[in-house]
Amino acid sequence: MKLLIVMLAGFALVQSEKPNIIFVVADDLGWNDIGYNNHDIITPTLDTLAREGVILNQSYVLPMCTPTRTAFMSGYYPYRVGLQHKVLTAREPAGLPLNFTLLPKKLKEQGYTTYMVGKWHLGFCKWDYTPNARGFDHFYGYYNGLEDYYTHEVEAYLDLREDKVPDWKRNGTYSSYVFTEKAEEYIAKHDKTKPMYMYLSFQSVHGPIQVPQRYLDMYPTIQDTNRRIKSGMITAMDDAVKHVVTALQKHGLWNNTLFIFTTDNGGPAEADVAGNNWPLRGSKTTLWEGGTRGVAFVHGNILQKTAYVNEEMIHAVDWYPTLLELIGGKQDPDMDVNVWETISKAMPSPRTEFVYNIDEVDHPGAAIRVGDFKLITGKAGNPDGWIPVPKADGAWEEIFFLDEHEGSMASRPAPWNATYLFNIKDDPTEHHNLAEEMPDKVKQLNARLEELKKKLVPAIRPDPDHEKSDPRRFGGAWSPGWC
Repeated sequence: MKLLIVMLAGFALVQSEKPNIIFVVADDLGWNDIGYNNHDIITPTLDTLAREGVILNQSYVLPMCTPTRTAFMSGYYPYRVGLQHKVLTAREPAGLPLNFTLLPKKLKEQGYTTYMVGKWHLGFCKWDYTPNARGFDHFYGYYNGLEDYYTHEVEAYLDLREDKVPDWKRNGTYSSYVFTEKAEEYIAKHDKTKPMYMYLSFQSVHGPIQVPQRYLDMYPTIQDTNRRIKSGMITAMDDAVKHVVTALQKHGLWNNTLFIFTTDNGGPAEADVAGNNWPLRGSKTTLWEGGTRGVAFVHGNILQKTAYVNEEMIHAVDWYPTLLELIGGKQDPDMDVNVWETISKAMPSPRTEFVYNIDEVDHPGAAIRVGDFKLITGKAGNPDGWIPVPKADGAWEEIFFLDEHEGSMASRPAPWNATYLFNIKDDPTEHHNLAEEMPDKVKQLNARLEELKKKLVPAIRPDPDHEKSDPRRFGGAWSPGWC
């Protein structure tokens, strides 16, 4: 019996030596929406973690929510999954296809207890699509892409639940408070003999823009009302991260935690949501750098080199194989690259190219980067331009209609069908289209893009089913079980 106890204790030790992984996703956080890129934004916790860890200065995501989350969870480009076109909506009978084994399930196989808090947005019309069925032991959050921060409703129906049970009790409580409390609860109850994986997917800072007054009061000098609200939302999220880190420290988990922070896409630049990606071109929904080059960093004692800015290429699809192989798992041979040594040791990235997206629906658009060169073909997306932070209420319309050629940084409609070539190393803000000057490079990158398109899975976009999806059939809450 004593021998058995010793053996079991040894097994628990081996399990606990694997790092806890906290994977934090900010929703719609722009390049210019964090303190270490913009001193007007108050994010002391995120700034400290980033500067003590590794700032990933060329970390790429997809232009919108569902595609990026598909990459995080599946380890595959969305165009290879069928979720490359826009985002899943509440009434669509669709989800991330079940033939893909998601990262949390793989981590469970390696002894992890898996938690998810916050936004899902990968389909929920049947239970098999939902977090608890895809590898999460515990889930607290919402299925849709956006909702009211206080009522937790979409179209006047509740979308907030713990595991499979709707939570009607949090009406009136701001979402970052709700999700922070649940994350703290999971941390406090966690069995320390097992490693923890927590996917903390904040609603912040997606629209609608809402924030408690105390955070709004922290920005008295910002004159544009919506930008002031957005800035407060960012600081509220920073506070939430502070509470989560404090909980990990309090319960003895922090020293063995790998903390990853990333946005899911660039900030939306429209006036009513007030994100900002300055000085990058474009915004959310576009193939420009402003829609796809994401704020990201990593922190943790497991890192061998810290307190530096990493300039190597990293893509959203890399997190799956990187984390899995880090803890002793094995990725699919068809997946992309493990970038752990790139992040941890500042080694050159094994990634030499990546696909921004390939979207064949409506006005097709695609983009690829090979080395320092980026090719965009077809629809690059709108807004197209370099959009500064507005100085006062009413300035958004002026920004969107100013003429770049008159010396202003303008946002203007992009053509539906065009070819752009940029040297991103020399021209990260995409001012100089080299397509006419370098036709051979255009031909080379386009040939590679066409080769990759052979693996495209047609976009999964069924017609919405308003009758079967109606929340009134499920007691007034958005629920699975209708497709």
